[in-house]
Amino acid sequence: MLEIGTKAPQFTLPDKDGNAVSLSDFLGKKVVLYFYSRDNTPGCTRQACAFAKSYEGFKRKGVVVIGVSKDSVASHRKFAEKHALPFILLSDPERQAIEAYGVWQEKKNYGKVSMSVVRTTYLIDEQGMIERVMPKVKPDTNAEEILAYLG
Repeated sequence: MLEIGTKAPQFTLPDKDGNAVSLSDFLGKKVVLYFYSRDNTPGCTRQACAFAKSYEGFKRKGVVVIGVSKDSVASHRKFAEKHALPFILLSDPERQAIEAYGVWQEKKNYGKVSMSVVRTTYLIDEQGMIERVMPKVKPDTNAEEILAYLG
């Protein structure tokens, strides 16, 4: 997990349409960067839909919302279409950003241990520094918590 006040690791990943998106594209704007495990799973869908519901609030504040998972570009496209997601979804199958941000971790599920993405949200400031770290967020309230923090 990265610390508040550190430089956010740079990355370039494809979005749901296959276009390359770099974190550096958004210098000068705040960025909500949230990591989730898989498209179309119950918690991840609730989290994405909560961000979609709050999206106008983020837009009014000039804040960019980006979701990242290991899913493919095609999976992201279907996920975004199915749930009318208006924000950026990035595909990270090689775990470039996932590992750089420290969210690839050991998880225990029903006594089994495996490696997976731990649901985590970062708020990155206009200079590309980490302003806030939210580990193990609740999918239903994550978006509203960030909006409340932003004022």
